[in-house]
Amino acid sequence: MQKLKLGHSDLMVSRYCMGTMTFGTQTDEHDAHRQLDMAREAGINFLDAAEMYPVNPVRLETAGDTEAIVGRWIASRKPDDIVVATKITGAGSNAVKDGAPISATRMRDAVEASLRRLQVECIDIYQLHWPNRGSYHFRKVWGFDPSNQKRDTTVAHMREVLSCAAELIAQGKIKHLALSNESAWGLGMWLHLAEAEGLPRVVSLQNEYSLLCRLFDLDLAEACVNENIPLLAYSPLAAGLLTGKYAGNVTPEDSRRARNPDLGGRITGRVFEAVSGYMAIAHEFGLDPVHMAIQWTCTRPAQTLPIIGATTSAQLGHILAGRDVVLPDEVKGAIDQLNRAMPMVF
Repeated sequence: MQKLKLGHSDLMVSRYCMGTMTFGTQTDEHDAHRQLDMAREAGINFLDAAEMYPVNPVRLETAGDTEAIVGRWIASRKPDDIVVATKITGAGSNAVKDGAPISATRMRDAVEASLRRLQVECIDIYQLHWPNRGSYHFRKVWGFDPSNQKRDTTVAHMREVLSCAAELIAQGKIKHLALSNESAWGLGMWLHLAEAEGLPRVVSLQNEYSLLCRLFDLDLAEACVNENIPLLAYSPLAAGLLTGKYAGNVTPEDSRRARNPDLGGRITGRVFEAVSGYMAIAHEFGLDPVHMAIQWTCTRPAQTLPIIGATTSAQLGHILAGRDVVLPDEVKGAIDQLNRAMPMVF
């Protein structure tokens, strides 16, 4: 698999990043390790986790289990060029006692806990799962209201986190700080403070991005291109919608939708019409819809790396089979036309 330099960092990572959020709930440890072996054999050296994982559901009692499963794989396989990303949970999560927000104190403790679970000496990319001030992601865009945000409080918090990251980098506990579920204003402010005060510059942004979720495409895409900030695109298959398995509004047994009926707000009155359109494009050009959806993310103007994930090793094998697919310009043109006709379907 193609390797590329991640933004302004010195990290060489695979084009695909391997997501792990179901490891410990829908995916047991045996199959999780099998999936990691498959990813490794396919040339993937980039793994993404989080202290709050596994999901479906997220619970305080299971938070950290995914990192521990990944850590036991790392300890047993000892891969020499693995790049590990994980996240500190944002404010209000039930995966953290009392929903504590991100702070320097909690960040130091969370890094130590992740290092122990992952069984590594240094975390390559340490991400803020979502900002303390809130986020328009997770389907909150429809009622997003930033008027209650306090700029001075936010800036002071950012300065505190960047200073803590500088300490952790100096101690060899993390290599890079990164963001997730951020906005263009937030990204710009993190970058401004880092430059103005000689603090660590964030290395990447992890936001949801797919044929069905294109909030990134305007201001954030411009910011990321100009500032050389790669997008780690999570849910490139829109939580399974773009596989076609939910077409006709069905719910396969033991699927993600069986545990989360509206797929985190993605099931709307228009979504299946859009899915049908993308299925039709794939069929017209003789493409597998899974391969088309994932490879499309690799064609975008900003450096974009899809985070792939699967409940089973069989599903992962299907995804990996399309890693060398190239999308003709005609396919990309048809996709653009459909997006103009049916934007923002969830």
